[in-house]
Amino acid sequence: MKAQFILTKILLLFLLNGFTTFTLSSESQDIYDLVLSGGRVIDPETGLDGIRNIAIGDGAIVEISEQVLHGEKVLDVSGLVVSPGFIDLHTHSPTPLGQYYQLMDGVTTALELEAGAHPIQEYGPEIRDKALINFGTSAGYINMRVWLKQGIKMSHIANSPQPDNMLGYWTVLRSFFSEQRQGFEERASASERSQLRELLEGDLEQGALGIGLALDYMSEAVDDAELRMIFDVAAAKQTLIFVHMRRGIDGDPAGLYEVLSLARETGVSIHICHISHNAMSNLDLFLAEIRKARAEGVDVTTEVLPYNAGSATISSAVFSRNWQEVFNISYQDVEWAATGERFNKKSWEEKRINEPSGQVIHHYLKEPWTKKAIAEPGVIIVSDLLPMQSKDKNVAPHNGAFSKILGRYVRDTPLLDISTALSKMTLLPAQRLEKIAPLLAKKGRLQIGADADITVFNAERIIDNATYKNPYQTADGIEHVIVNGVLIVKEGKLVDNTYPGRELRTKIAH
Repeated sequence: MKAQFILTKILLLFLLNGFTTFTLSSESQDIYDLVLSGGRVIDPETGLDGIRNIAIGDGAIVEISEQVLHGEKVLDVSGLVVSPGFIDLHTHSPTPLGQYYQLMDGVTTALELEAGAHPIQEYGPEIRDKALINFGTSAGYINMRVWLKQGIKMSHIANSPQPDNMLGYWTVLRSFFSEQRQGFEERASASERSQLRELLEGDLEQGALGIGLALDYMSEAVDDAELRMIFDVAAAKQTLIFVHMRRGIDGDPAGLYEVLSLARETGVSIHICHISHNAMSNLDLFLAEIRKARAEGVDVTTEVLPYNAGSATISSAVFSRNWQEVFNISYQDVEWAATGERFNKKSWEEKRINEPSGQVIHHYLKEPWTKKAIAEPGVIIVSDLLPMQSKDKNVAPHNGAFSKILGRYVRDTPLLDISTALSKMTLLPAQRLEKIAPLLAKKGRLQIGADADITVFNAERIIDNATYKNPYQTADGIEHVIVNGVLIVKEGKLVDNTYPGRELRTKIAH
């Protein structure tokens, strides 16, 4: 009897323990919003590179595991690379078309930091309520100067300039008789410098992502006192300056020395835009000087776009100077973006007068320069995408920048390993901004707690397709894109009526 009792007790304990284990196991089997299953997960910050499952909930990454994860939606990404979403620090296309083509290039955050906008609240009106990807802007100094000196309101280069006051209407009237370029060529008085300081401080208080200083377009206008004022504001506000430095004749480093010297004196952090487009044939020296400055404690970074041409409006100030000597090119090296037509002296002068807002593409870089800048440690990858407003109007084909890096410079002609390339497109841009915008500390990573901005691509297929003659082509190989936890590209196709993008600022996140 006693033995039977003991056996019965053991059986009951076994059954009870088994039931408890089953219950606990069932309760611990979390069901996540979305699971990415079986992909090659690469996180440049931690060095993770392995097959993992990723769970997403409430817009963030909540689990990364080798174990099976369960979700309301499960996306099989086996055979694909799972990367942090690409972050573009240098784009000029806050438009529906621009966002679409950047999204299809794997970009989840596109920022206008070189030229900027003013006032920043008016940046991206076409996408503000229907953003496919995250967006944001720096405080655009050139826009402030044009408003102050000419009374013309142009919050961003994608917007049409409009007279904002009597000075603006007078500027428009006079422009019928002569070209008006006070904002780009005329020096500022002490009083005007004070007003510009207030405008800068105002946009920074509103959360601008640093100061956008397109200095090369105002080379004749901005004197030492005005430039020092801009750096003093940046120092006081502990923010970044994104500078398109003054450009001299091909290879002249004077513009680089100018901004590095001011950074040393003021302690201001600076980011030098499109290094190869500024350095040209003297790229080795420019990169060496930046390395030297960093070793001395200067907080300086730079970037490169993987294209061997520049693009600007034909009325840009640089084309009022000795541009053929500056770029070491002639009329035949420049094309009218809208049609691909190459110039001669007569057609150039006619376009300058009759269509001053038209875009030109000037081919002046060499592929070895571009490759050297791409390979340089710490150099960030950007697109410098010009405003995409209508497919009837061509722009430079920079909407394939990130796919081009992964296809042509990682796979086809190995210049970078895949982790290094992804770091230049995700982690490094996030780190560049996170000191002034802490919300960027949750981007550019695949880690628990990070924002679920994720790009999934086929490393064997990824390639850019956009060309100068036909820029409106999406890249191949971008399979899925997630923005703020929302699947916005699935199997290479846009998910309709989905707008997960948010505006990013230093102080306010909308």
